[in-house]
Amino acid sequence: MEAFFRTHRYLVEHTNAPVRRTLMDEINWDDRMIGIKGTRGVGKTTFLLQYAKEHFDILDKQCLYINMNNFYFQGEGIAQFAGNFYKDGGRVLLIDQVFKQPDWSTELRKCYDNYPDLKIVFTGSSVMRLKDENSELNGIVKSYNLRGFSFREFINLLTGNDFQPYTLSDILNNHETIIKQILPRVSPNRYFQDYIHHGFYPFFQEQRNYSENLLKTMNMMTEVDILLIKQIELKYLTKIKKLFYQIAEEGSSKPPNISKLAQDIETSRATVMNYIKYLTDARLLNLIYPAGQEFPKKPVKVMLHNSNLMYAIYPIQVDQQEAMETFFVNSLWKDHKVNTGSRDCSYLVDEKLKFRIIDAKNPGRIRYQPDVIYARYNTEVGKGNQIPLWLLGFLY
Repeated sequence: MEAFFRTHRYLVEHTNAPVRRTLMDEINWDDRMIGIKGTRGVGKTTFLLQYAKEHFDILDKQCLYINMNNFYFQGEGIAQFAGNFYKDGGRVLLIDQVFKQPDWSTELRKCYDNYPDLKIVFTGSSVMRLKDENSELNGIVKSYNLRGFSFREFINLLTGNDFQPYTLSDILNNHETIIKQILPRVSPNRYFQDYIHHGFYPFFQEQRNYSENLLKTMNMMTEVDILLIKQIELKYLTKIKKLFYQIAEEGSSKPPNISKLAQDIETSRATVMNYIKYLTDARLLNLIYPAGQEFPKKPVKVMLHNSNLMYAIYPIQVDQQEAMETFFVNSLWKDHKVNTGSRDCSYLVDEKLKFRIIDAKNPGRIRYQPDVIYARYNTEVGKGNQIPLWLLGFLY
C-alpha cells in the first residue's frame, strides 16, 4: 500500500492545472459514488489529482489515487484493494480508467455496499454507459462529463485572465454588454483560429506535435475505448476506422449516404448505424437530427465532434464554414439540444431558438429575420440578434 501512496504523493505534488475546470464546482462531492466520463485527452487524470490537491494534504492517507493500468490490479480486484485501504483509514479512493478492470461495475457495487464511509470517484471512457448497461450502479452513481477546453478556458490559459462562463440566455440578451467587458482585456480574434485548430484538448500545452498526438488519441479511442468496452472483435477495427475517415472526408454539408457507406466498408446499413453510434459515444462524431427524431433513425448531419479533429485528418481540406458550424454545435452540446433547422435557419436549439452561422466578412445575400439569431464569425462584436460566434465559446 505504501508504494501506491508514494505514487499518489508524487503525482499530486507535480500536478499543474493552470485553468480550473468549471466541472469541479458542478459536482456534488458529498455523493459516495461519482463517475467522471470523458473522451481521451480531455484531462480526466489531472482532474482527479487536482481534486486531491484541493481537498487533502499531500501526506493525508485518507485519500488515494490509483490507476487501473497498474498490473497489480490484474491479480487483485478493486473491492479487495478498497477494503484494505478502508481498514487502514482510507475514506476517498480515486480510481482512474476504471474500465480496465474486469467486472468493474460489480466491484464498485461491492465497495458501495461493504464500506459505507468510503467515497469513490472514478473516471472512465465516454463510451461507457453507467446506468444503462451496468444495473449494479443504477441509483447509486452520479455521472458527470468532463469536456475538452472551451474557448473561454483556452483564452484564460493563454492570457492569464479569469473570464467566467455565461448562460446562453445571458449571451443572447446581454451580448453587447458582455463584449464590452471582454474586449478591453483581450482580442478574441487573436486566439479564435488557434482554438479551432488546436485548442480543445489540453495536451496542446505539451512540447509535442499536436496533430500527431491527436491522431494517436483518436486511434486509442477506436482501438481501446470502442473495441474493449463494446467488446467488438479486432477484425472489425479497420471497418470502423475506414467509416470514420469517409465520414470526415465527405463533410457534413449533406446527409450521409448510409447505403454507400455500407457498401464501401462491406457491411450492412444497420452495422454502419451502430458504428456511427459508437463513434458518437467516443466523442468523435456528433449526430444532428430534425426536432423529435433521434438514433436509430438516420441523421441529417454527421459532424466531427470538434473542429480540432478536422485538421488532424490528412489530407482533408477544411472548409471554414463547416469548421465554424462544428464549433457552434460543440459549444452548445454540453447543456443544450441541437437539431437541424428549417429553410430560414441552420439549427434549432432547445427546439425553439433558430440559429444561422454566417461569415461577417462575406454574408452573401441574407434577408435578416427578426426571429433568427445570427452567429457571425470573422467579427468580434454584435448587435441585436447578430452575435459574435466566438462568444458561444464562453458557455462553459
